[in-house]
Amino acid sequence: MSNYKEIVTKAVIGKGKKTFTSTKEQTIENKPTTILGCWVINHNFKGDRVGDSIVINGSYDVNIWYSYDNDTKTEVYKDTNTYQETVKVRKRDDLDSEGEEIIIRSLKQPTCSKVDINDNKVIYTIEKELGIELVGDTKVKIAVDENEEPWEEIMEDQEKVEEAIENEVKEDFINEETI
Repeated sequence: MSNYKEIVTKAVIGKGKKTFTSTKEQTIENKPTTILGCWVINHNFKGDRVGDSIVINGSYDVNIWYSYDNDTKTEVYKDTNTYQETVKVRKRDDLDSEGEEIIIRSLKQPTCSKVDINDNKVIYTIEKELGIELVGDTKVKIAVDENEEPWEEIMEDQEKVEEAIENEVKEDFINEETI
């Protein structure tokens, strides 16, 4: 007959991921001729629970390298973007959310997926994917077998040891000649 025990442990009680896309339009002092590159750096973020949702606040820097004056000069436009995303993560168990830890991971770093020029304006689209995990206390029920197997005594077989000494050890091995 099995006995059951409950173990209280921390575990992932909710998990999800979401892709976010944002488009921003910026006016640039020099009228761009060609976009030479766009990259996103310094991505920082943090998540907090607000009611039934997780609110993620973050920021990143966008650098757009462009040419102007009929492709004779280049410059880098720098822009810091802040964002606030709200997501709902379903919990696997219907547990109290008190003391639960929120872990946010960047599954896909923000990248510039599209850049267009419209007069003195640069229109760019940023994509990112965030993963959210809720870690909290949960109970695990396990079956316990309280009948422990006895320890087996390990002993050297003394007769085999003595027999091996008699058969394998030669008393006059110094006097033997090797062929």
